[in-house]
Amino acid sequence: MKAAQINGYGDTSAIELNEIEVPTPGNGQVLVEVHASSLNPFDTVVRAGYMKDMIPLAFPVTLGGDIAGVITQVGEDVTDFVAGDKVYGQANVVAGNSGAFAQKAVTKAGQIAKLPNSLDFKQAGSMPLVGVSALQGITEHIKLVVGQKIFIHGGAGGIGTVAIQIAKNIGAYVATTAKSEDADFVKQLGADEVIDYKSQDFTEVLSDYDAVFDLVGGDDFNKSLTILKSGGVAVSMIAQADEDKVTELGVTAITQATHVKTDALNTLSELIDQGVVTPQIGKAFALSEIKEAFEARESGSVRGKVVIVVKES
Repeated sequence: MKAAQINGYGDTSAIELNEIEVPTPGNGQVLVEVHASSLNPFDTVVRAGYMKDMIPLAFPVTLGGDIAGVITQVGEDVTDFVAGDKVYGQANVVAGNSGAFAQKAVTKAGQIAKLPNSLDFKQAGSMPLVGVSALQGITEHIKLVVGQKIFIHGGAGGIGTVAIQIAKNIGAYVATTAKSEDADFVKQLGADEVIDYKSQDFTEVLSDYDAVFDLVGGDDFNKSLTILKSGGVAVSMIAQADEDKVTELGVTAITQATHVKTDALNTLSELIDQGVVTPQIGKAFALSEIKEAFEARESGSVRGKVVIVVKES
């Protein structure tokens, strides 16, 4: 089978489309015929070696996390799935799986769920990491409730588009940052207020917020703490907060590590099938175009998710 792999860290030139053996599912694992996947910033982090000291890899490594496809084989002790089930979830190597950017992938049964009824494989392949990240941040860590105010920093990105939809469905007031050309897009998703980050400083516009969901990182996470009311909660997918500042302001700051698990995916599926969350696909590429797909996502030229079509359905 074909798989997009790296044999060392680097830029997109390090990616090779190799012919490799089909992996065999072990205890508690399933083998999935991959129909679609999608790119996330974490895939670039892994490829470039930004986490090599924390998560050393044994090369060659198959890249990718998100998967949507059909189970073709189940390992021992798998009771919730059978061959023929349409599923979505994650198959990331760093989570103990075989990698998603391949024609077939082995993954733990606890990291997938049945495909949402209302989605095709391409749509479903765009959702696992961004959907669960948004869900976990807003409902588990922030515990957002109706009437509260939340600032979503980076609303036009993959996680941001889902977070806006979830927060608005809860009944919160949603402010977000986006480029001016993306303002109408995020408003259609449910944003009440849009700050053009190129021309406006969000700290001069927003105040007295209950929550922050930061998808940008850098110094902006610490800056965002200042718009919170006392007792507010800030969650970042990227940055660590200044603990002295957290204490001074009387807020809570969390750096989130997303866990793509069956229960979270099932909850996400319910929101999708209820029409609360709609996938936002920017551009699709074939597996053979994997380098171009990475370049498109990393250039920032694509709004929404970059999807990899592995098998046409």
